[in-house]
Amino acid sequence: MLPERHLFVLLLLSISSCRSGGTTLAVTDAASAMRGGGMVVAREQTADQQVMHALNRLGFGARPGDVEAVRSVGVDRWIAQQLEPSRLAAPRAAAVHARFAVLSMSVPALLDSYPPAPVLRRLAMRAAGGRRRDSLQLTPDDSIELAMARRRTQVVGQELVAARVARAVVSERQLEEVLADFWLNHFNVYAAKGPYMRHYLVSYERDAIRPNVLGRFRALLGAVAHSPAMLVYLDNWESAAESGAPRLVPERVARQAARRYAANAPQLAGLRAGQRDTVVTRLMQRRRGLNENYARELMELHTLGVDGGYTQHDVTEAARILTGWSVGQPNQAGTFRFNPLLHDAGKKVVLGTAFAAGRGASEGERLLDLLAAHPATAQFIARKLVQRFVSDSPPPALVARAATTFTRTDGDLREVVRTIVSSDEFFSVAAWRAKVKSPFEVVVSALRAMDAAPDLTPRTAQIVARLGQPLYQHQAPNGWPETGDGWINTGAILNRINFGVALAGGIVPGVRVRAWPLYAALDSLPREAQVEGVVRALLSGDVSSDMRTILITGEHPMMQRAAAVDVTSDTSMTTPMAPAMRPRAAGAVTGLAQVIALAIGSPEFQRR
Repeated sequence: MLPERHLFVLLLLSISSCRSGGTTLAVTDAASAMRGGGMVVAREQTADQQVMHALNRLGFGARPGDVEAVRSVGVDRWIAQQLEPSRLAAPRAAAVHARFAVLSMSVPALLDSYPPAPVLRRLAMRAAGGRRRDSLQLTPDDSIELAMARRRTQVVGQELVAARVARAVVSERQLEEVLADFWLNHFNVYAAKGPYMRHYLVSYERDAIRPNVLGRFRALLGAVAHSPAMLVYLDNWESAAESGAPRLVPERVARQAARRYAANAPQLAGLRAGQRDTVVTRLMQRRRGLNENYARELMELHTLGVDGGYTQHDVTEAARILTGWSVGQPNQAGTFRFNPLLHDAGKKVVLGTAFAAGRGASEGERLLDLLAAHPATAQFIARKLVQRFVSDSPPPALVARAATTFTRTDGDLREVVRTIVSSDEFFSVAAWRAKVKSPFEVVVSALRAMDAAPDLTPRTAQIVARLGQPLYQHQAPNGWPETGDGWINTGAILNRINFGVALAGGIVPGVRVRAWPLYAALDSLPREAQVEGVVRALLSGDVSSDMRTILITGEHPMMQRAAAVDVTSDTSMTTPMAPAMRPRAAGAVTGLAQVIALAIGSPEFQRR
């Protein structure tokens, strides 16, 4: 029997649950009660579950006070607010955004202020009087300038990843952040593709992805197709008509343009005439040849899906249409440019639709119109969104309804998402904790749960990387996994458990466990009462009997196994242990901090 003062603390933790209907089936407000033509339709999830489910699926989890805030307005009204992010004040997110200088800079300004690798090489050559790099003899001042330039180049990538985590941790517009994460993954771009890619990614996320996450799919698709980041990543910027194909511009005009470029480009200044002729020849050679990478991924990953009914012939024809979609002055301006010198001006046929000859850039726009409006695209995008928000195995009926909404609204993503997140399938018992969190979601949700301050350094993003998801670093165009089987194995589970220990031990930036709002109230209680309080606060009051035993005893069998064997060489692990996350005893933290650590590493917290 707990003393009366201990019972009082637990009562405070549970009182809001009692107010909302406890474990009874309940609708949350009048809006949901009127669904179905005025008949009351009870959702399968309890009122408490609905609140946590919405916060975990449409956001990155609850910060202290969020549960009460959602209850006060009702789940359906809160969802409606999240679907209109421009109407939500977001002072914390704005304050974080303002702390990262690169986020507001244009690509030319970024390239000028944070010079990438080619600029550094030219600086080195100039400092050495044009001698070969392997014989450079730089002065001390030259060496200092080069070192400073290299460090400044790294700032772009560091701020990009730090801002991504920080905004997810503090933003009041949680659904917008979740959708930014979803679409950045759907339209994946690899940051290490080239020397300018990190500079391009700033604009890509800010100008192409974020403004369009709840807009028309066609607008989002077009913004991505025009972005230097995507054009360079999938090599379309150099894709050119095959030799012998009809051109918008005659060959002699193309050679003249190449000569003008070689004569006027700042990086080629000072070349002798013979050297410039060599450059012209290389430019002409480089611009011969069709590259199908972007056209293929445009169909397979961005729109129709792998089973979307297209053929290899359609891919080739689409690639011909997109010749000339390029990047102007990639190391100075980094802007979209349609280059008529590269375009295949012949007629084409894609998915049975004819494209007349000699039309230029308008062909690409028409191709995007065709793909965005295709029934296979509606089905593919609907399925991916249902998979993200509801289940790894998307309910076919909900996918069909979402696809119908996509078609009926001309690809209005706000309405497609609304169809999904207001559905009975979304609030079903089967959907409760049915999704495994990605490393990004694990870290951000833990920081939100502990009321962490935003980290303005890249250290927290490095933790996400150590857990297996380095941001902007997925090399293949298919993006990070959207299903749990891509994330869970022995190594990943141990990494996540040890992340909880590291967080509770004060290693994670922005987190002070003793500053957690409930810490003072729980700290003096017996272990069982502490466990009950942490389970209610962090795990929605719902935990397995085995996990409850682990929380009470502080003994985790997986950590004991890891301490007994060399898990770093365990052949059963498909994800290696990250060095900073290798097994340490749960006793590295004690008392209430240990309970919190184990709760964050629990299966219940790892699911959303």
